[in-house]
Amino acid sequence: MKLIDRAIAAVQGRLPAEEASAHCDIPCGIYDPHALQVAAHTVIRMVQLLEGLPDQLDKATLNTATRHIAVKEEHAKIAEHEIIILWTDYFKPEHLEKYPNLHDVVWKATKLTSTVKQQVSMQASQDLLSSAQQIAEMFWATKGVQTKRQPSGQPSGGEVVIPVTG
Repeated sequence: MKLIDRAIAAVQGRLPAEEASAHCDIPCGIYDPHALQVAAHTVIRMVQLLEGLPDQLDKATLNTATRHIAVKEEHAKIAEHEIIILWTDYFKPEHLEKYPNLHDVVWKATKLTSTVKQQVSMQASQDLLSSAQQIAEMFWATKGVQTKRQPSGQPSGGEVVIPVTG
């Protein structure tokens, strides 16, 4: 170990360190359920595309199916990650008091992310979006912000929950 490394280690060992946490490991306080909803819409869209493929798969169709499945999996993981960030870093005990079903909604949503990874199920995908919308509505309500549902404008159809401003 170099002298400078030992000196730094010695100083670090003697200085108290404050622990901080946030979704980006910097306590910025910025959270938003939008990415969760986008990920859920992407899962729905991939299921739509998969369901539109022919039953007989040639190599080109198999390649397309594989790509759709990979994107579905990736966005189910993104949804799961976004749910966990909100659950562990944002929501507090006082939010649970206001929304006693919050734990159940979050738990079921995370379970749905596993289901949509394991299956090609439009029902599970729609249920994931519904859960994402519930979480978004509760999230914004904890900030005292009203929301509305509006058409997503995406090929997946459906709605997104957005905050009402001004």
